[in-house]
Amino acid sequence: MDRRRLDAALPSEHLSPLSGEVRDVLASHDYEVTAAITAIDDAVPGIGGLFDPATDAATLRAALGDVSGPDEAGERQTLLNGEAILYVDGSSRGNPGPAGAGAVIQDGDGETLVELGTPVGAQTDNNTAEYVALYLGLTQLLARFDPERVEVRIDSMTVIRSVWEEQFDPGEQFRDYRAAVVDVLADVPAHDWTHLADHEPNPADALATVGADIAALGP
Repeated sequence: MDRRRLDAALPSEHLSPLSGEVRDVLASHDYEVTAAITAIDDAVPGIGGLFDPATDAATLRAALGDVSGPDEAGERQTLLNGEAILYVDGSSRGNPGPAGAGAVIQDGDGETLVELGTPVGAQTDNNTAEYVALYLGLTQLLARFDPERVEVRIDSMTVIRSVWEEQFDPGEQFRDYRAAVVDVLADVPAHDWTHLADHEPNPADALATVGADIAALGP
């Protein structure tokens, strides 16, 4: 199983065919939001783009067929002192509703290295989006770097209690998500978490919002 491909490793959440196609383009770019959306916008004829109201579903679908990611994966990169900071966030409009996941990988000095995002589901709750965001960030971090220590910065105490503190039973709905995250964390030599309060900035928030925007596309 390819853990880097989220829909191959996590439970299936419903997406419209169009938002699923956009997700596939994101996956082909290893979920790097800027690169994927730039490629989509370049393929859409005229001056429109992925989120332009003038871009109808048929035009977008035709353009998506011409978009693909790099032929080869990028070279593994070196982290300063082997340390990484991982910001993660999930977003769900309506809870449940269109949901997205975002993650930002930084080095130990706080320099942003990678910005990631994906739609999660058309009718998905926020906790699911949070688990997906954490899995997305961890798998891409391990695919690109060899971290010796990772600090995860996250605002979901539900996920923190479930994954790290083991004080919270996630329930049947989330057990597969938790299991996938714990499996990936086992490959990280050292990791801990920092809880982000509501007033603290989280750079993954905007990426999760983009994911939710994509999840809202249809039909």
